[in-house]
Amino acid sequence: MPEFSIGVDLGGTNLRAAAIDRAGKMITKVRRTTVLTKGPDSVVSDIAAGIREVQRKVKDHSLVGVGIGSAGFMDMEKGVIRGSPNLPIFEDYPIRDEVSRRLGLPVILENDANAAALGEKWMGAGKNYDDLVLLTLGTGIGGGIIVKGKILHGFVGMAAEVGHITVDPSGNPCGCGNNGCLEKHASATAVVCMAKLMGLGEVSAEDVYHLAKQGDEKAREVWRHMGKHLGVGLAALANIFNCPLYLLSGGLLPAWDYFTPAMFEELKRRSFIFRSTPSRVEKALLGSEAGLYGAAYLPFQEQG
Repeated sequence: MPEFSIGVDLGGTNLRAAAIDRAGKMITKVRRTTVLTKGPDSVVSDIAAGIREVQRKVKDHSLVGVGIGSAGFMDMEKGVIRGSPNLPIFEDYPIRDEVSRRLGLPVILENDANAAALGEKWMGAGKNYDDLVLLTLGTGIGGGIIVKGKILHGFVGMAAEVGHITVDPSGNPCGCGNNGCLEKHASATAVVCMAKLMGLGEVSAEDVYHLAKQGDEKAREVWRHMGKHLGVGLAALANIFNCPLYLLSGGLLPAWDYFTPAMFEELKRRSFIFRSTPSRVEKALLGSEAGLYGAAYLPFQEQG
């Protein structure tokens, strides 16, 4: 009987779950709302209900297991989220074991950016690479690192927090306690803040992109500044990991033509390793589906 697994993308407002077979074909997908005010037990019941809904829709397949991708710092051994601004109700809550208990199924908990990196390695832009780094450029900046085909976790599961690489020691303060974090200078939030300082008003990152397309020099300067700091962060990653592929994903990709010239200039200037090897920086391909694919791949990978 053909096998499938279920990948779950757990966010602060929505839950998505998808059945994906061993060949990487998505069989079916559902979306549900997550109402955090009801508390963790209620949300876990919603997660279990979404997984069961997917399971019922798949006929003539054997379920291998469930993977859940969620934002936050993970304690992989205990299956808990140690810190998550989007899901504060789950901090130190045994979410992995509670979902598993309700379903009677094996469940793997993973950071959402790590899951996205694994998804891109399995079925996306990284299919032909065993080593890669993924950066998610959104409200903040997340990251996932794949080494020899597997997620690099660190000793408890908190590796690859690339958004907190220091790119400017005297830069903007970050909620993590540091100054000059990458996500404070190269995320959508940073773009919006810079645009306001440049006198562009109350605009979104998408607005800044459209202004740049229209030739607005202030908007283009915002993207150059963002790209320069992204290049600093990528240079650090290139110098440490020497991966053949660095992938960028997230809502800022439409502005690629406006931030990558400064990004590549800074990256090449700061990393002898990058400019001396055939490493590449490319767009990720799976978009918002990457986390679903990666989460679904986790049970297959564990099974071998």
